[in-house]
Amino acid sequence: MAKPLLKLQRFFRRKPVRFFTLLALYAAAGSLLFLHAGEPPEPPGPAAALPPPPPPARAGPAAARRAAPWFKGASKEAAERRRPGGAGGAQGRPLGPRAARETEEDRAKYIGCYVDSTRRRTLRGVSFFDYKKMTVFRCQDNCAERGYLYAGLEFGAECYCGHKIQAANVSEAECSMECKGERGNMCGGANRLSIYRLELAQESVRRYGSAIFRGCFRRPDNVSVALPASQTMLNMSVDKCVDFCTEKEYPLSALAGTSCHCGFPTRLFTLHEREDEQLCAQRCAGEEYESCGTADYFLVYQTQVQDNRCMDRRFLPARSRRAVALASFPGAGNTWARHLIELATGFYTGSYYFDGSLYNKGFKGERDHWRSGRTICVKTHESGRREIESFDAAILLVRNPYKALMAEFNRKYGGHVGFASHAHWKGREWPEFVRTYAPWWAAHTLDWLRFGRNVLVVHFEDLKRDLFVQLKRMVGLLGIAALEDRLLCVEGQKDGNFKRSGLRKLEFDPYTPEMRAAIGGYIKTVDAALKLRNLSGVPDDYYPR
Repeated sequence: MAKPLLKLQRFFRRKPVRFFTLLALYAAAGSLLFLHAGEPPEPPGPAAALPPPPPPARAGPAAARRAAPWFKGASKEAAERRRPGGAGGAQGRPLGPRAARETEEDRAKYIGCYVDSTRRRTLRGVSFFDYKKMTVFRCQDNCAERGYLYAGLEFGAECYCGHKIQAANVSEAECSMECKGERGNMCGGANRLSIYRLELAQESVRRYGSAIFRGCFRRPDNVSVALPASQTMLNMSVDKCVDFCTEKEYPLSALAGTSCHCGFPTRLFTLHEREDEQLCAQRCAGEEYESCGTADYFLVYQTQVQDNRCMDRRFLPARSRRAVALASFPGAGNTWARHLIELATGFYTGSYYFDGSLYNKGFKGERDHWRSGRTICVKTHESGRREIESFDAAILLVRNPYKALMAEFNRKYGGHVGFASHAHWKGREWPEFVRTYAPWWAAHTLDWLRFGRNVLVVHFEDLKRDLFVQLKRMVGLLGIAALEDRLLCVEGQKDGNFKRSGLRKLEFDPYTPEMRAAIGGYIKTVDAALKLRNLSGVPDDYYPR
């Protein structure tokens, strides 16, 4: 045994390069075996409940985000899940089963099969065709987004929208053509429409051509002052009255039987107290299937004429020493709130960051340093104590986390008014995004409630539902006298250019049961924190989930 070892020793003494080469190969092989042993295996079952990790970093003066103290401590069980090979490992973690596609009854009700004609359409709103990918959902969504009450599909590939069905009902057997984009669903037939009543239309803007339907309203006391332009039209129709008011350059068109009135929304005619539409249901003399209101109840449309009473904006005439934050979690409607505040006050808003796309769309305060004092308030998503305490007051905008997370995911992968692709929703990006951002949604609100000074909490849902009242509260905190006519003007220009079209709503529920369980816990935490400060809790539509 000694002789072979002696020969090997002499061999390497004469050839040292070979010795070190062999040693390096041995070390490399050992490293590969070690790395392979350390790779986490795929968990055997569904993913565990999402742990609350620290919130992500975001570009800006303060790079790191800090969660509230009660989210920093992780339980031993959560720590075990984050170890390599644990159930919550990032690699190979399977998602729970996706919820089934939204049921048809949730968004629309099938009415029946109806006759259609190229000479006289049954549904006389907008229409579009797709001879390869038409689906029932796509047609319904297209019509609902534009505010129509009915969606009809014809010839397997054609979609028609309208407010009224203007034809006879026929046998279901005549609507027997499958949709081009999905098997098993019928999309009408030749000159036959499969018609659905859209249950979601009430949430959207109803239109008549280019005009927006505002509702039925009681005749104002001094109609000649409230609506200064008018004309009698014996052959009245919606089109004629809207065209007349557009030509006179008024944003409101009010139909009153055979009279057409035009004007602005003012204190004399606020459009805040809508009446039952049946009170305005008098047939137009010049349009068989439309209503034209009565002498006592006006049917009001908004024309394409812009109300310029709230469009002027400028920087503050004197630099302000008071820094007011417009704080929100990303995706909670901060850009939209800035748009409303600028119209309501006439002053630019600033930003803790710089977004060139927003500057190019009219937010001129975007380029100013957030401490410049030239803007009425400053957009921020920061949630650290130091950043929060640098502001003297704050408007805290809170939104339903399910909606906010999806909005921010769309912004991250599709821009301010774009959409994330289907691959992003179905890939690893979405579950990782929820795992990281969901706890930040809660931590953001809790931090501002804890460290902020003079914080006004505004729920996005309340702002959307009652814009006049909520915007008046926000403007009051900013120290600006809220002019009622200006706020009424804002109501007519409220959407701006910062609203997603809604035509690409997901046809499936992206939230797994595990995600919902975690988010539900965060909602309860925020609700309790709000009530502890004698504020109203989260809106009811956050529950049940």
